[in-house]
Amino acid sequence: MMQRNSIEVGRFSVSPMTKTDTDGRFVASVSIRSGTGAASTDRVWRFEPRFSNAEAALRFAANEGVAWALTH
Repeated sequence: MMQRNSIEVGRFSVSPMTKTDTDGRFVASVSIRSGTGAASTDRVWRFEPRFSNAEAALRFAANEGVAWALTH
């Protein structure tokens, strides 16, 4: 699994990730964390599009995660 450094967006920490699927293509995921300690929440989304390279998958996940964080 490949992960780019977290991106701070307001009260959220957005962490894009990729994983290789069984066909050798890349799956984009993003973790969005907020809060601290027992009051923390971590949301994880895995996206449907598959990508031919990890950088494209990371870019997609980062864009989706930041867009979500900006609207919440």
